[in-house]
Amino acid sequence: MCKKCWSLVTILLLLIAAGAYKFLIQGSTVPASDGRVAIQLSTGERDLVLSEMRAFLASVQQITTGTANEEMARVAASARQVGLAAQQGVPGTLMGKLPLEFKKLGFDTHTRFDQLALDAEQLGDPGHSLTQLADLMQNCVACHAAYRFEVEQR
Repeated sequence: MCKKCWSLVTILLLLIAAGAYKFLIQGSTVPASDGRVAIQLSTGERDLVLSEMRAFLASVQQITTGTANEEMARVAASARQVGLAAQQGVPGTLMGKLPLEFKKLGFDTHTRFDQLALDAEQLGDPGHSLTQLADLMQNCVACHAAYRFEVEQR
């Protein structure tokens, strides 16, 4: 009897480990034809992620204009709009489909925008903000080089 119980526990633990790997680390991904990783999302999920990326781009434009015109309040406000608070509305089902490295890049990007906002307010140095933005943009380049989104086939 005990041998059956241990076998059942072992099988359940393996299933839990496989599920954790799938949803926490791998996500819903397949190799893409262009060498990147294709993240498989529903149409709504894809639209949400692409909308967030467009918000990043709009903020980058505002930050660039703000630094050029030494309008540090504009820089801070634009950066803060896409900081960590912006990701609060992301559904858990979507997070489960994203691979771990993508989530790390996204979290780091939001955090860097928050730091840029804070430094813009406290330091008021356009050159520093522009350097931070250049460093932050490396995340965008890395993400776009590594991933693409596809609508999952049902």
